[in-house]
Amino acid sequence: MVHSDACEQATLMIRAMINAAKSDGRVDREEEEKILGKLGHVTQEEIDFVRSEIEQPLDVDAFVRSVPSGLGNQVYAMSLMALDLDSNPEAQYLHQLAQGLNLSPDTVNQVHKQLGAPLLYS
Repeated sequence: MVHSDACEQATLMIRAMINAAKSDGRVDREEEEKILGKLGHVTQEEIDFVRSEIEQPLDVDAFVRSVPSGLGNQVYAMSLMALDLDSNPEAQYLHQLAQGLNLSPDTVNQVHKQLGAPLLYS
């Protein structure tokens, strides 16, 4: 049972990175490689899963609903790590994600500080 929880959590974190990468409208080869790189040694099945997730349309609300209680901060941090946060759509995605996960602006800025990312809220 522990394995499946860990597996579900890992899948959730991968989806967090992929959705963040999709937030600017497309996932380029570099972003795909970055995501696969964070996974370490991957099987063909895992590569296929990542590519399949990349091809799905971005649905922030459905993703937020799939996040178990208590994992919001981790999911948000993984999403932030997948971004360069250099575009307005990325910032809007993070804002939408934070709201969906019920993260306060202070909590969000704390995560940004910890990861050395530009603050989302001033």
